[in-house]
Amino acid sequence: MNLLAPLPPGWSELLRTALEVAATLAFALSGVIAAARQRLDVVGVCVVAFAAAFGGGTLRDLLLDQRPFFWVRHIEFVWALLALCLAAMALMRQRELALTERAILWPDAIGLGLFTAIGVDLGLAVGLPALAAVMMGVITSCFGGVLRDVLCNLLPSAFSDHRPYALWSFAGGWLHVGLLAAGLPPWLVLTVTVLFTAGMRLVSVWRGWSLPGWRV
Repeated sequence: MNLLAPLPPGWSELLRTALEVAATLAFALSGVIAAARQRLDVVGVCVVAFAAAFGGGTLRDLLLDQRPFFWVRHIEFVWALLALCLAAMALMRQRELALTERAILWPDAIGLGLFTAIGVDLGLAVGLPALAAVMMGVITSCFGGVLRDVLCNLLPSAFSDHRPYALWSFAGGWLHVGLLAAGLPPWLVLTVTVLFTAGMRLVSVWRGWSLPGWRV
């Protein structure tokens, strides 16, 4: 019995799609908030949201040679993203919400956890070694946020704020592999991976944990 097998056929694709929808919307919302903080117009907001939501998954699909890309296979993702952008912009304008850095924290952390679990699961599903599958989780969960910050003319926060980000994605990926190897049900493994990765990112910010920076 292969304990690193992906989710069982029949409901695996449905669960994976549901998680990917949630992750896409979470990162899209973080992109909307980041673009609004830079006072971009509606086109800029949509572009930044698109890059944040689909950037990591697109790079993952390129590396795994998955064609067409996941957002092309599920074009409803794009429609949902556009609807989210317009609704969020209307709500922010109407209520004049404070667009602080912390406003991005929750959707960004949730997206980090969801995309980590999805990336690792897809990597294992195509037969990658454990380390390569974990790296797929890191790429899927982190690259969209990097693109978002670059398009907003910011140094990517994943590299610069010293609060563990990609590190928790990497740790969550190995937790995913370890729990599968221990024989836990795949749905429970996915749930634990999401909660651990997102939760530890939030705890890191709350407690002020930081990684050592480069000192000259």
